[in-house]
Amino acid sequence: MRKQLIQRTPFLDGEDVNAKRAEIRNYFHGTLDCYEQLFKTLRNDDAYYKKPISLRHPLIFYYGHTATFFVNKLMLAGLITERINPKFESMFAVGVDEMSWDDLDNTHYEWPTVEEVHRYRGMMRSMVDRLISDLPLTLPITWESPWWPILMGIEHEQIHLETSSVLIRQHALAHVQTHEAWRPCEKTGVAPENELINVPAGSIEIGKNKVSHQHYGWDNEYGLHTADIAAFQASKYLVSNQEFFAFMQANGYQTDDYWEEEGLSWRNFTHVKHPAFWIKKDDNWFMRTMTDEIPMPWDWPVDVNYHEAKAFCNWKTKTTGQPVRLPTEDEWYRLYDISGLSEVPHDKSAAGNLHLDYYASSCPVNEFPQGEFFDIVGNVWQWTETPTYPFEGFDVHPLYDDFTTPTFDNQHNLIKGGAWISCGNESLKSARYAFRQHFFQHAGFRYVVSDAPATLQTSNYETDKLLSEYAEFHYGDTYFNVPNFPKALAEIAIAAMGDRPAHKALDLGCASGRSTFELARHFDRVIGIDFSARFIGQGVQLAQQGILRYTLTDEGDLVFYKERTLNGLDLEAVKNKVEFYQGDACNLKPLFSGYDLILAANLIDRLYDPAKLLNVIHTRINKGGLLMLTSPYTWLTEHTKKEHWIGGFKRDGENFTTLDGLKEILGKHFKLIQGPQSVPFVIRETSRKHQHTLSEVTIWERIS
Repeated sequence: MRKQLIQRTPFLDGEDVNAKRAEIRNYFHGTLDCYEQLFKTLRNDDAYYKKPISLRHPLIFYYGHTATFFVNKLMLAGLITERINPKFESMFAVGVDEMSWDDLDNTHYEWPTVEEVHRYRGMMRSMVDRLISDLPLTLPITWESPWWPILMGIEHEQIHLETSSVLIRQHALAHVQTHEAWRPCEKTGVAPENELINVPAGSIEIGKNKVSHQHYGWDNEYGLHTADIAAFQASKYLVSNQEFFAFMQANGYQTDDYWEEEGLSWRNFTHVKHPAFWIKKDDNWFMRTMTDEIPMPWDWPVDVNYHEAKAFCNWKTKTTGQPVRLPTEDEWYRLYDISGLSEVPHDKSAAGNLHLDYYASSCPVNEFPQGEFFDIVGNVWQWTETPTYPFEGFDVHPLYDDFTTPTFDNQHNLIKGGAWISCGNESLKSARYAFRQHFFQHAGFRYVVSDAPATLQTSNYETDKLLSEYAEFHYGDTYFNVPNFPKALAEIAIAAMGDRPAHKALDLGCASGRSTFELARHFDRVIGIDFSARFIGQGVQLAQQGILRYTLTDEGDLVFYKERTLNGLDLEAVKNKVEFYQGDACNLKPLFSGYDLILAANLIDRLYDPAKLLNVIHTRINKGGLLMLTSPYTWLTEHTKKEHWIGGFKRDGENFTTLDGLKEILGKHFKLIQGPQSVPFVIRETSRKHQHTLSEVTIWERIS
């Protein structure tokens, strides 16, 4: 066991401001000391400039990166006004998250010397120490607190303590050396036989509150997620090197059927035949720790990426006939709860091989019991089936708006539980870190057996500019005190209905569907139809998942991340009353008839032949039912050839308006009972550009 515990991430609350300053100062210096000590495992200065792997920068980058992160975030927060070294703060600013396993980075840099970077780190350290002394402190510390970027910098350094240790582990042995503070575990023995343990059904509730949570968190940890978990079985131990060796002996790396499509492509490209940290010499297997090659500790957990873990589970499924897979994030939280675990204590060692409390490596999988299981937390991270996704209520922090959002792509899977070197925020139950599936961390896995499929949450943000603008137009904020247009139209329509029957309504040209939902407050059933499947996809997503996420342009390439829920719009209760279909308003199928109301909002001046719709629309409305038309009458030949305009031109030398055309076409079967009235709407394009338009609303009653 290590002689001294690495300080835990501070509590954000407390009564004594001076004590909190001292706690944060100690955490800051202790974290930097530990990080700098890690680099003592490099044999010489040359080792800083050799890439451990082609997909990452050399280690000199990471030695400077965490220091420049402090400066850049403190500048952004306005806590400092002068940079230390602008060249460094540009050169060391952005790391690498390669898009694929074959995305090689061949960029060349003129890196500074190790001593220059070390001096820079010292200047940064002095600057932050002064801030800790002088910055006003009010407890508790929250997202808005000027102390947040200081904690952000410390926790960011803790992340790179771990990721840099992985790079050092991947470095050639000639570039590293043993160090007293980074000795691996020396325990090993016979690997235990794994077994399945029953986990009863239960529920989980996870997510942090920005105001009241005790610890610093990254953006993806905030919000709320609840789930009911079906009963399942889980392996008692993490998969050991010995257990994984059986997969290798069964030609697991050579059998295509065991590999998912992406995993097979990765395997074929890399020609991998065994785990990355395994070394075969003659007939003997060895394992690479951070600074050594040791005889294979068969009872330690295997280190693999997601593809290898998934292939093992598929092999297990085919050979046992059981539905074996990786746990979901939700199932991991269920395991955490039934194991009786709690956060790493501040005054004694962790309940698992975590937070550098014990070793600078993994250890036997049967050393740390936690309830009926072992290593629910600690030893190695555990791959899950779950691609990272935002909780309901997710928001980005303005100082680090791209911490998580680039990973919302269904290609970054969550890892849970922490590894032997996971410190600070990484050691918390709430930690949510995700890596690309081909990525190597100090990560292994346990498996579960369950008839329930792995539930995957939606994570993608709509980034198409037009779709995002319409999502905001329908479900977003109001601008310049102009009420939400689709909602306002639905309210006008419902008021006009009076005591008429309200069984079925049609929202024709529904776009993203807000009026469809709003009409369902009054009607028993509402159909939304639009020519664009992409538009109605937003309504479908809300009806099915209750949530819609999209980006809004701020300026240039800068964006905001928005989230809307049916619950937040008070529309959750009506979601089962709406249906969405793709369709051509000028050529509707016969089944779309028998409506008590048809709303056609901002539609007629976008149709290729509006008269074709208007001449037959009475056949789709019940007698006494209403037709509500709205339009700014923006006739454009790109949408409607001039010969098909129903107004907006001269006839017999006189002005002939669209309203004149509507009266002429609809007068045979309808009477105008309300309007025309102008209803304004605003479409946001950027933070400083908006379209303000007036739409003319008319309401017609079918009389024959």
